[in-house]
Amino acid sequence: MKLPFFSVVVSLVLTSVLFSPARAQESAVKPNRTVLHAARLLDVKTGRTSSDRAIVIESDKIVSVGPMSEVRRSPGDRTLEFPNATVLPGLIDAHTHLTGDPRDIGYQSLGISVPRATLKGAHNARMTLEAGFTAVRNVGAEGYSDVALRDAINAGDIPGPRMLVSGPALGITGGHCDENLLPFEYHVSAEGVADGVAGVQHKVREVIKYGADLIKICATGGVLSKGDNPQASQYTLEEMKAIVADAHRLGRKVAAHAHGAQGILWASQAGVDSIEHASYIDDAAIAEMKKNGTYLVPTLYLADWFMEHAAENHVPDFLLVKAKEVMPAARKNIAHAFAGGVRVAFGTDAAVYPHGLNAHEFAVMVKLGLTPLQAIQAATVNAADLLGWSDKTGVVAGGKWADLIAVDGDPLQDVTTLERVRFVMKGGEVVKNEYSDKP
Repeated sequence: MKLPFFSVVVSLVLTSVLFSPARAQESAVKPNRTVLHAARLLDVKTGRTSSDRAIVIESDKIVSVGPMSEVRRSPGDRTLEFPNATVLPGLIDAHTHLTGDPRDIGYQSLGISVPRATLKGAHNARMTLEAGFTAVRNVGAEGYSDVALRDAINAGDIPGPRMLVSGPALGITGGHCDENLLPFEYHVSAEGVADGVAGVQHKVREVIKYGADLIKICATGGVLSKGDNPQASQYTLEEMKAIVADAHRLGRKVAAHAHGAQGILWASQAGVDSIEHASYIDDAAIAEMKKNGTYLVPTLYLADWFMEHAAENHVPDFLLVKAKEVMPAARKNIAHAFAGGVRVAFGTDAAVYPHGLNAHEFAVMVKLGLTPLQAIQAATVNAADLLGWSDKTGVVAGGKWADLIAVDGDPLQDVTTLERVRFVMKGGEVVKNEYSDKP
């Protein structure tokens, strides 16, 4: 029996990953314990840095953290030495699109099939993990390609970060999350389109049926879409309340894409768990978000990369016009929101710019008013809380996943050191190690 062409391609890709010599060698040696000896260990909750610390790992979990002098060595231990590095928890990106690519914006996106996007996602997942992001929240993907990617990573078929995924984003007819590039005669609507209370309730249940861990909605218009206004509200307050009620009852959180102030306000009032972008956030929205404990997930660095590379990526003029208006406004308003004390979780919108550059977001957050520690907390303890994973990750402590990174220098003094992660461990397995490995 002949296999479909796509199945053959996937089989060859997975075979090359699964049976590479490096992976075979890695699988052959399974130490009883791994001991990370860190010159400096950053406590991301307090900002204190401890010296000469040992992180003891068994299987995929941290079992203890303490002075290296107190560790009782065993013959089967593997010791990883970091004599000049700072160790901290694996980073979390709460807003990414692993199956997306910056070259596929505007009309170019129409030529990308779901299978092609999924295979791109496998590449992007590895790039993201090697950049130090051991967990992500994927907020929007066509054809449930992010569900397939998550499942492949969880099964060990391909390397990548831990993923929570939304599947298709929910949006109104003709809104930011619809397909507005094709004319009427194609009769095309995006798979997440739903209108009215009954319609959005059905769509929430549908995306959960097909594997969504969370719900992504478009509360306002957007920038990289045709025919909509980023400041205009799209879903009504009643529709968003219905979405949140069903999602929360079914154990899923809700992330709301929202640029305009009214949409931000309504989304927070409806009970969403996070506001993405928030370009035109105002005092009323800030106050509502603080009252409700709604997280702000700003996506800021993308403006620098997007505008610099717009010409080579053939970004259409109708998108550039919006970008030139929205992106500068976002920085001013987000800085005001930071000063206002909203809860912040780290997010990038990677796919608008290349995956693997996620950590460039930190410097912009600091430039707009956060301290380096606050920016790091946004990508660790805060993001873990937003994902509902505080009991699993976000800090270096006994009982947590052994998701760790190491960098040269002190990220509290120079947050850009996080752009140059030299060691990555996920679940006790070394993904990347540019330091000496001492068995």
